[in-house]
Amino acid sequence: MEQHNNKFPLGWVLYDGKCGFCSWWIPFWKRTINKTGYDIAQLQSDWVREKMNLPEELLNRDIVLMFSNGNKLIGADAYIFGMKKVWWSSPFGYLLGLPGFRQLTWLFYKIFNRNRFMVSRVCRLKHVIS
Repeated sequence: MEQHNNKFPLGWVLYDGKCGFCSWWIPFWKRTINKTGYDIAQLQSDWVREKMNLPEELLNRDIVLMFSNGNKLIGADAYIFGMKKVWWSSPFGYLLGLPGFRQLTWLFYKIFNRNRFMVSRVCRLKHVIS
């Protein structure tokens, strides 16, 4: 796993705090994410809303990896990038980033993302807005 020693994060994994699955999944991985130099925050956070400057209907559409310089990766690309940063998941990250596999990863991501609120209800995962 890459180690990052600066106190200032390299970026933030931004997730939908209104989604029960997202509110469980991303905080579950917080320690691993922090070890790679990144932090997590909800898309609904005031500072995120201000920095992203997006309308509400676009703000919570996808997971976002926002780098400290303002650049962003969204959706499946954020997951693929993150997987490459952790030693035990990096082979999968590189595989899923290959042509063909990347398109399949995006397809599965879009299907899951469209149904994340149903998954949250079925799994009884409550959203957490802080």
